[in-house]
Amino acid sequence: MRKIFFAIFTLICYLSFAQKNESLAKTPPMGWNSWNTFETKIDEELIKGVVDAFLKDGLKDAGYTYIVLDDGWMAMERDAQGNLVPDPKKFPNGLKHLSDYIHSKGLKFGIYNCAGDKTCGGYPGSHGHESQDALMYASWGVDFLKYDWCNTQNLNTEVAYKTMSSAIMATGRPMIFSLCEWGNSSPWTWAEKIGHLWRTTGDIYPCFDCEVNHGTWTSWGVMKIVNMRADIRKYAGPGHWNDPDMMEVGNGMSFAEDRAHFALWCMMAAPLIMGNDVRKSSKETLSILTNKELIAIDQDSLGIQAFRVSKKDSLEVWAKPLVNKEWAICFLNTSKKAQNLNFNWLANPIVDSVFDYSLNMTGTIFTVKDLYNNLQLTPTKKPLQTVIGAHDVLVVRLAKKKD
Repeated sequence: MRKIFFAIFTLICYLSFAQKNESLAKTPPMGWNSWNTFETKIDEELIKGVVDAFLKDGLKDAGYTYIVLDDGWMAMERDAQGNLVPDPKKFPNGLKHLSDYIHSKGLKFGIYNCAGDKTCGGYPGSHGHESQDALMYASWGVDFLKYDWCNTQNLNTEVAYKTMSSAIMATGRPMIFSLCEWGNSSPWTWAEKIGHLWRTTGDIYPCFDCEVNHGTWTSWGVMKIVNMRADIRKYAGPGHWNDPDMMEVGNGMSFAEDRAHFALWCMMAAPLIMGNDVRKSSKETLSILTNKELIAIDQDSLGIQAFRVSKKDSLEVWAKPLVNKEWAICFLNTSKKAQNLNFNWLANPIVDSVFDYSLNMTGTIFTVKDLYNNLQLTPTKKPLQTVIGAHDVLVVRLAKKKD
């Protein structure tokens, strides 16, 4: 009988018109997720410490909102009624208590589960319990659900995600729905009406340009992820974002590489989900993560993802149209050596053929602001000349010069 009920429920969810809350994620979500640093080793004390760091270090003021528990928050078995149970040792006061604490600080609460029978860490997955789990999350005050793709056997990807999306909508509680199936079924082509963001690749790794083979799966460095999905920007926009995974800023790369990583995520209009131990962030790490000029590029309401304009040797030029006919330009040095930049604005018009924007300096002068260093550079009537360090960036914002 249960199998028949589940089949009917799945069909109803699949045919349902309203699949997600359209009022959420008009700009890319910002927050923190526990996985990159802690994996399943999470507990109440840790999460409260993260919340406190959001307030103490200005992360909340910079725009970071969501505190997301990844895999490992639940007990290994459901209770007699089939409900998920928070691990009583890790979360002795339960998740409603933790959610209330997070909300009391003006932040929002996120949680993790998986479309399969078990999560990637071997905990109970949501397959066959979608409605039950969604109602539980709503009762806890969950604002964000990350939904993974382990142990899914022969499930249809689109149907599985649509089922959970509809279950969330049925609760009446607004929740951001984050699809995490690693880009295997090209979710950018079908998930806009189902979720607010979708992972575009496998897991990230804290290196500039590497891949790490774990036997049955591979994780990817920053540039590997950037280059893997360079042609899907047309699918992103307000309420539906390409997600290149949580950030590794502060997790062992060089200061320059962290700067480049953060800048590229901002240029790509990616969700800015921190993955470091924010309780122990260095001043250098915080200076990157709380750079409001870069964050404004990511959060620009036009919602257009950047594109690579040119790639010559180890120097790349990326461009992102912004509101008010302004532009963000990122000059990226992928070399292990410093490189000279000599960019003639007049000789290099920039055209975004996907979204029909163009930047032509002939007859128009733009101011040029260095966003990491908060400096006004020479306007566009003269070439931009500087040196960019190894694995580093220069990110500038262009605005029409006022008479």
